[in-house]
Amino acid sequence: MMGWDRVRQHALAALFLLVGLLAAPAAASTYGHAEPSFAPLCHAASDLDTDIVTMAASATSATPGSAWGCSDTNWIANKPVAWLLFTADAWQGEKPPRYFFSRIARHQSVTFTALDADGSIRTLKWEEDDGTPFALGPVFRLDLPEISADTQALVVRIERPHSVPLLPEARLIHYPDAVCSQLHVYLVSFVGGLLVLPLFFDISFFIVLRERFVLLHAAMVIFMMGYVLTAGGLISVVPFFSLRTLAVAGPLLWAVGIGISALFLADFLEEGAQSKLMRRLTIAMGFWSMTVPGFFALQLHATQSFDDPAYFYTFIPMIFIITAAVAEAVVRGSRSARFIAVAWTPMILASIERLLRGMGLYTGPSALDLSIYVATGFEVVIISLAIADRFLAIRRERDEALTEARMLEQLSTRDALTGLLNRRGLEARFDQLIAQGFDTFALIDLDRFKQVNDDYGHQVGDAALIATAKALIGQEGADLAAARLGGEEFVVLLRGERTIDRAEALRQAITRRIASDVEGLSAPVTASSGVIEVPRAANTLMNFDALYARADALMYEAKASGRNRMLYERLTIFDDAQRPRKAARSARERRKVNRRKVA
Repeated sequence: MMGWDRVRQHALAALFLLVGLLAAPAAASTYGHAEPSFAPLCHAASDLDTDIVTMAASATSATPGSAWGCSDTNWIANKPVAWLLFTADAWQGEKPPRYFFSRIARHQSVTFTALDADGSIRTLKWEEDDGTPFALGPVFRLDLPEISADTQALVVRIERPHSVPLLPEARLIHYPDAVCSQLHVYLVSFVGGLLVLPLFFDISFFIVLRERFVLLHAAMVIFMMGYVLTAGGLISVVPFFSLRTLAVAGPLLWAVGIGISALFLADFLEEGAQSKLMRRLTIAMGFWSMTVPGFFALQLHATQSFDDPAYFYTFIPMIFIITAAVAEAVVRGSRSARFIAVAWTPMILASIERLLRGMGLYTGPSALDLSIYVATGFEVVIISLAIADRFLAIRRERDEALTEARMLEQLSTRDALTGLLNRRGLEARFDQLIAQGFDTFALIDLDRFKQVNDDYGHQVGDAALIATAKALIGQEGADLAAARLGGEEFVVLLRGERTIDRAEALRQAITRRIASDVEGLSAPVTASSGVIEVPRAANTLMNFDALYARADALMYEAKASGRNRMLYERLTIFDDAQRPRKAARSARERRKVNRRKVA
């Protein structure tokens, strides 16, 4: 079974990579043509009432002036409208562009206006869900209006943009699939497949450990896998998700996944690895990430003016607190924290880079996102090793605890001198033994044992007690259970055939065993016993104390009759019809055994 489990695990992991390998040829073929892409020359931002005529006139003037910024800085995505300007100089000598593409992000609409030299314009408007997500790329594509040889410029109006990278990463292309990188395809596919394996490990660990941090790690892996597949574009292979769904899913999955990782940290670290304050802050940051950045990840149009920077800014306290929490745990000597420090350092650095780029502090290609995918895969592998290490530590601690518990239980239920059950141990198991058919209760007491201790010392007395236990243990099996109640008093429970005769044989065996094992005794040590045989129909009506009291009375009667003998009693049960007629008859039948006094 384990062999087949491994086969299934590796097969599922390979499936993601196989999807990438099958989908990559289109990207590879377009890159084989060295397909160029054209970046915007200038960008601007405005209110909703600024029209295309005004921006077009400004774009075709000799000096765009304050309306346009033509440097690679100061990209603005918090105004109602963002503008991009592409000029014909970019594609001179190349095939004119036919498609627009950019990073998947929420927006309300995109309007293209092609400006020709003769003053004619062509406008094409697309709503948010009209975009086509690229399979295996975190980008979407829109058709352009006709770009002719007379086209001087293309003005792009993006209404309600929610993300800065949507603007600087915008490009114009001729071929529809010319933006997929083989490296991106393979890397995202590999990381997606890599994230499958820890889920199987978590399931295996949880079956054994039943620890909450294993479930938290599994949830964290699921959300990180969703983020990689969504933000990495692999999910676009399934043509069921709208552009707005993909735009929201990536940042939302990341926010929730990061929040769960904080809860995982608080639960995973060993006891004492965090101060109470830091643990509370860590848990608070987990819920903070899921709710506050999670809300801004929804990118509602009502919050368009601030949700993009707010999403990134609200991660800053999370980064500081989690870094401090891991550092504190490392300083306190936590082994688990050392694993987490190694696993999360690349993730934190990649997150900071993505945060700075997302806030528009600098621009860079979307290929930089590959670093966060690599960091995610690395983090999951290292944390899985950490969980395996913790699994072994917890299992070792539990085994030690179970061993200690068994030892304590044995100490509390076993007589330290003889190894037999003590009174506590016998009473704890008494009902079970009775239910199993042990219907004969024998109470055995050594005769004149105080004189043995007085004449020969307690060391010899202890040896006699040990010999008594050996005589009983020598007969112990499936049909006999023995216990030392204290001092020189023993109890034997028997079941099966001829229990009375066997009880008498045990009593006589004690004298022989003491004579054999204990040297220096001038006279044999004998034993007296009282035995109660309970009919099966009555065994549930008798408890330990009742049987002990009856057997004790018989045993003292045996001692009063000269010691070295057994008296027994068979209990009888009458039904209601017999009870009036037999009420005067004694229910006890006695038989004296071995009345001869042993010399």
